[in-house]
Amino acid sequence: MSAQDRLTDALYGLGWSTVKKLPEPVAVRLGRTIADAAWKQRGKGVQRLESNYARVVPGASPERLAELSRAGMRSYLRYWMESFRLPAWSRERIAEGFTAKDLHYLTEGMAAGKGVVLALPHLANWDLAGAWVTTRLGIPFTTVAERLKPETLYDRFVAYREGLGMEVLPHSGGTAFGTLARRLRDGGLVCLVADRDLSASGVEVDFFGDTARMPAGPALLAQQTGALLLPVTLWYDDTPVMRGRVHPPVEVPESGTRAEKTSVMTQALADAFATGIADHPEDWHMLQRLWLADLDPAKGRP
Repeated sequence: MSAQDRLTDALYGLGWSTVKKLPEPVAVRLGRTIADAAWKQRGKGVQRLESNYARVVPGASPERLAELSRAGMRSYLRYWMESFRLPAWSRERIAEGFTAKDLHYLTEGMAAGKGVVLALPHLANWDLAGAWVTTRLGIPFTTVAERLKPETLYDRFVAYREGLGMEVLPHSGGTAFGTLARRLRDGGLVCLVADRDLSASGVEVDFFGDTARMPAGPALLAQQTGALLLPVTLWYDDTPVMRGRVHPPVEVPESGTRAEKTSVMTQALADAFATGIADHPEDWHMLQRLWLADLDPAKGRP
């Protein structure tokens, strides 16, 4: 392990061991202080966040984009402060920490016994939403995690999420899809963060007027298993309670090849994600390149 990897792992370890012991108001102030300091430094992540917001809020002035990126960093650090503290939260605190609109799509889908795929973008705190599902609704689920470097950091994330009641599979290795399909055929729940493709096999979608690539997995799982595919969007407001919405099901088209069906369904997911992101852009924590024109300028529109 490199010195940089050891430092990264140590810092995350310090966060999980120390921040979770802080009183909640102290953790909130600490997160905001760190966020504002990072925003003022205008590193690559902040610049990328601002660039992404410029696509989401076309025509925004530089002042508006700066205001959004500052709010975005505060939202991002709220996610981290909550995540560091979640293992120490009581069941009651988790149950009171989230509320969702149109939850009936999920509960009715699970009652039907055919399995449900929840697909989310990087909005607000998806870990809190997951902990709420396992704690408040009593529904275990399976998810996939990107293999982080160093490996010890990935192990920390897996242990953290498993401690919240989630089954976590590695994104790489090729066996995740089969396991997810088995869980769905058994009537289970699968939750996937699905607004950024981590492979070369993603589906191209129109996203805020330009081409991005999103994972095919949610649509393929729904097609192959008969599971219900539900987009979910999350957001923060000025209260300690996170908000969310379960969107109507994304249906499998009646005709077309598998690739054509996957394209239509993934575009429907992208459209649902876009509504939530447009309503609450500051809660979209996308500090990486997403659009093809940013990933490879040669593929951008002329």
